[in-house]
Amino acid sequence: MADQIDMANEQAEYHLQVALQRRAHQVFKPSAEFCVDCDDAIPLQRQQAVVGCQTCISCQDLRERRG
Repeated sequence: MADQIDMANEQAEYHLQVALQRRAHQVFKPSAEFCVDCDDAIPLQRQQAVVGCQTCISCQDLRERRG
């Protein structure tokens, strides 16, 4: 039983390390000033809060509803 727990812990640790490495190598592009869907201006607060955002709040909400 201990071997299964050890294996599960090692696997969880491996997946955590892989996720952390991917995150560290992720390139963030700057937020868009204008929404790519409707061309409305994206408020500066949103640009700063959501790094790399490309859509306004309304369009992002629509995208999330559609799945």
